[in-house]
Amino acid sequence: RRFWGWLNAVFNKVDHERIKAVGPDRAASEWLLRCGALVRYQGFQKWQQDYNGLPTGPLGKYKIEAINATDSCIMYRGFDYLDGLEHVTEIKLQKCIYIQDECLRRLSETKNLQKSLLQLQIISCGNVTDKGIIALHKLTNLEYLYLSDLPGIREKETTVRVLQQALPNLELELDLE
Repeated sequence: RRFWGWLNAVFNKVDHERIKAVGPDRAASEWLLRCGALVRYQGFQKWQQDYNGLPTGPLGKYKIEAINATDSCIMYRGFDYLDGLEHVTEIKLQKCIYIQDECLRRLSETKNLQKSLLQLQIISCGNVTDKGIIALHKLTNLEYLYLSDLPGIREKETTVRVLQQALPNLELELDLE
């Protein structure tokens, strides 16, 4: 088990030279696919899931529009890859064992995501607590937030109230016990 944690940490190590060389969208695609997530590019319906099948073409041609991190090993140390993404409108974090409050805070503080992110789903991420959900208040353009199976949410009413005060246009869908 310790070996897998170490390997996942290696997969999440940010390569700033790679980001400079191939651009933020390509570098983030490589990181996400390496960690088992899927990406969808602007203008495409199909999800990219094969690292070896990443599209080639001119730098900057493929812009990440959506991320599906279901069952992936993405973790906080890789989140620098998100900084340069300007077109991400939706993110799904489902069964992500390394996602915790710090990740959500970091997501919320990412300037480009504050502008572009419209939809976020957080499902079955056992390390997420009220603190992480409240940290999402900086995603000022967020239109839809779905929260499900998050046992770390203990103060549901307070958390919902804080979020709705900060983001009055947010449609919040809950499936929490």
